[in-house]
Amino acid sequence: MIRAIRACKTAAEERGVVRKECAAIRAAINENDNDYRHRNLAKLMFIHMLGYPTHFGQMECLKLIASSEFPEKRIGYLGLMLLLDERQEVLMLVTNSLKQDLNHSNQYIVGLALCALGNICSAEMARDLAPEVERLLQFRDPNTRKKAALCAIRIIRKVPDLAENFINPAAALLKEKHHGVLITGVQLCTDLCKASADALEYFREKCTEGLVKTLKDVANSPYAPEYDIAGITDPFLHIRLLKLLRVLGQGDADASDLMNDILAQVATKTESNKNAGNAILYECVETIMSIEDNGGLRVLAINILGRFLSNRDNNIRYVALNMLMKAITVDAQAVQRHRATILECVKDSDASIRKRALELVYLLINESNVKPLTKELIDYLEVSDQEFKGDLTAKICSLIAKFSPEKIWYIDQMLKVLSEAGNFVKDEVWHALIVVISNASDLHGYTVRALYRALQTSVEQESLVRVAVWCIGEYGDMLVKNVGMLDIEDPITVTESDAVDIIELAIKRHTSDLTTKAMSLIALLKLSSRFPSCSERIQDIIVQNRGNLVLELQQRSIEFNSIIQKHQNIRSALVERMPVLDEATFIGRRAGSMPATVSTSSGASLNLPNGVAKPSAAPLVDLLDLSLDDAPAPSSSGGDFLQDLLGVDLSPASNQSGTNQASKTGTDVLLDLLSIETPPVQSSSSPPDVLSSIQHNKSPVASLEELALPSSLSGQATTPVAAAPMMDLLDGFVSNPPKPENNGSVYPSVVAFESGALRITFDFSKPPGNPQTTSIQATFTNLSPSVYSDFIFQAAVPKFLQLHLDPASSNTLPATGNGSITQNLRVTNSQHGKIPSK
Repeated sequence: MIRAIRACKTAAEERGVVRKECAAIRAAINENDNDYRHRNLAKLMFIHMLGYPTHFGQMECLKLIASSEFPEKRIGYLGLMLLLDERQEVLMLVTNSLKQDLNHSNQYIVGLALCALGNICSAEMARDLAPEVERLLQFRDPNTRKKAALCAIRIIRKVPDLAENFINPAAALLKEKHHGVLITGVQLCTDLCKASADALEYFREKCTEGLVKTLKDVANSPYAPEYDIAGITDPFLHIRLLKLLRVLGQGDADASDLMNDILAQVATKTESNKNAGNAILYECVETIMSIEDNGGLRVLAINILGRFLSNRDNNIRYVALNMLMKAITVDAQAVQRHRATILECVKDSDASIRKRALELVYLLINESNVKPLTKELIDYLEVSDQEFKGDLTAKICSLIAKFSPEKIWYIDQMLKVLSEAGNFVKDEVWHALIVVISNASDLHGYTVRALYRALQTSVEQESLVRVAVWCIGEYGDMLVKNVGMLDIEDPITVTESDAVDIIELAIKRHTSDLTTKAMSLIALLKLSSRFPSCSERIQDIIVQNRGNLVLELQQRSIEFNSIIQKHQNIRSALVERMPVLDEATFIGRRAGSMPATVSTSSGASLNLPNGVAKPSAAPLVDLLDLSLDDAPAPSSSGGDFLQDLLGVDLSPASNQSGTNQASKTGTDVLLDLLSIETPPVQSSSSPPDVLSSIQHNKSPVASLEELALPSSLSGQATTPVAAAPMMDLLDGFVSNPPKPENNGSVYPSVVAFESGALRITFDFSKPPGNPQTTSIQATFTNLSPSVYSDFIFQAAVPKFLQLHLDPASSNTLPATGNGSITQNLRVTNSQHGKIPSK
């Protein structure tokens, strides 16, 4: 059969041969053929090893086990171990046969039963047959005792409650002279100690001295050919004894004292030029590090690991690094002595060793050695492999942030990292660097000059470009005037034109991403105020992006050009230096964890019309490093950023009546200016006078509880933005914005709301060509004798309507009808023809 299967050239041929053989075996099983039962089962085992189903032959195993002949029992037990496992219900039928064979007079049959029980024993079988195994631990034949010990290990793992039954027989095995029995006895004792606290205490008190003597005899034994491996007597027994001593010595000073001498002897006398010797040394080191304190032994153990690091075998170096990572928590000073060797492992050609060594170096660094170790790591960063630079950069940045002794050193090291591997630096790292720079007021000039120099040679490192662009935009005048020169600096001459050149290069570089280009436009806007002589050139650069395919850059270009061209009076206030950001918010970084990424209040990513995915955090927010922790919680998207930027309280006052609070759009113009995305506009309030910094401390006089439109006014329309006239971005700051022309049809006026204090009148019209859009002019008249200040009008509409509110003509409503406020609204019905506006 085997010859026929091996001769098959295709899988289909093999399946055919197997099917034919299985059919013949089934026929023999049905005929109850006793003569060839063991041969058929042997065939089945081979077919099983090839991966074909053989469940139909399971009962044949039980029949062979029940046979009185040794050859048939041997095949039956072998089939039992291969074809069945402990989850098979049919296994319950074999328990009685196992019990009979464990009590058999033939020691070989007893051995077969012990092997089978040790391999497939279930919890139920363990409880039934444990007394037999316990008895066989004292059997006269050493091979039977060895197999009984292995079977007992399986029973204890399956049923830990039975551990106490095996304590005394296991202790007797520790006095064996036969190495095979002794190894299994030691392993049985180790498992008993893990399974039972009583067993651990018993072996600790009764057997520790004997185990130490046994280990000493094995270590000092003369040459024995039957146990010798590479000149070492039975290294397997060495290792088992060391593991048991580790369990006994852990947490017990007396037991640890008993084994100190022999551990020192093993550590010093074992040869390390062979793999067997290294295995013993490794276990010896692990035992030394696990038992109770002995400073001299631990130094010896760590020195052994240091020798392992110099070994040419990668596996030995790897396990040494693993052990040193455990040892550093016990004796960091001893590990520090091998710092140079560990640093060499960081440069190893094996990726696993490099990563493990880097983790160890990370644990080794403290305030006293951070400077030399960081220098070594940064030097290696220059020549390291590309796939390793990411991990190495992350560790270096974390170490610099955690242990930096002074800000100038922190800034210098971060600039080196950004210059070498800026593309691997995460966003939160360079955000934190900007926070540190903004707080180091005496180093602003030094930092911007250092960044300018670094940018000359490392323009391809994206994170470096971003930090440099931000600093030049903030401190460009210091760069040109050489403000704050330090003794360690070399003189540098930078003109205003040179500073603008470096920003222009960042914008025009084809590899720059959206965030870098957006930051560059911000920097140019700031430099236009700091460098009046370059203002026209800066405006030309900004204007070049008006037709950019990326909407974000196109919008910034148009808005910034408008500021430079039309709003000179507010430009200097808009582009003032960023206020110093509170470094306390980044205290987690100093403790070793990186700061949270600054993001806008809306977490959703925005899809641009041209298919470019805009990040969830508005780029400008990242540019300005506006921290949500530093401002009061806003009630609308973007409000906190405006408060930080302009120092103006833009929050609306509370309503007097329980109206439906809609989204605020009173600051739409400012939000557009700052490129902070807002949800679709549904309601609005009149804009505050930002330039006068008016604080809204009073509640509005009135609000509209329900917007009522005649059902006849529903219609079709295009997008509301298309119907709106173009207006300057900052025209919303004037007190009386121009009213849009109304060229459409005019409908009768409607008094929408009237009370003893207020009357609201709506005048309706339809823009030509936009049947789903309705224009409304709301007129507000104060009927009370009191003047209403800080007037805000809010409205809500159903979801199928879109509402756009223009700024109100004033925010003060005269008393007793001596004047009125007008405000224009546009309502677009998205369900025109299906649902009327009402």
